[in-house]
Amino acid sequence: MQALIQRVSHASVHVAGALVGSIARGYLLLLCAEHGDSEREAERLLARVLKLRVFPDANGKMQHSLQDMDGQGTPGGLLVVSQFTLAADLSSGNRPSFTSAAPPELARALFDHFVQCARKQHPVVQTGVFAAHMQVSLLNDGPVTIPLRVRALPDPH
Repeated sequence: MQALIQRVSHASVHVAGALVGSIARGYLLLLCAEHGDSEREAERLLARVLKLRVFPDANGKMQHSLQDMDGQGTPGGLLVVSQFTLAADLSSGNRPSFTSAAPPELARALFDHFVQCARKQHPVVQTGVFAAHMQVSLLNDGPVTIPLRVRALPDPH
């Protein structure tokens, strides 16, 4: 499972002209499920996202996480948008292949699980609409853009 995290001053998602999700300062997270991913990968990825320290302290050093972005306990917003195109493979030419992306049913289930877990662990979570054509607006802060991937682990049983 992979994500592209962008630290934003604000971000929003519109579907068919209607606002479906928006946040102030925080992360816009583009999320892609791949073949072999399970709820374990979604949970591991979420843990990494919530602990990622890319908000500046008083000295401008990236020191604070989304859950404490100002060092005073203030949580940032998390806007999660499904993005199967993160699985793009251009090794065979200029037209991307998306064969490593999870099938839509599994991808939707993992997206929903990620969001459900995020809402249990973080107070400000918004989303786009899975599989919809979306217009995503953001003001990247920094800019800070971090790719993050967790691989499927062998089954311990």
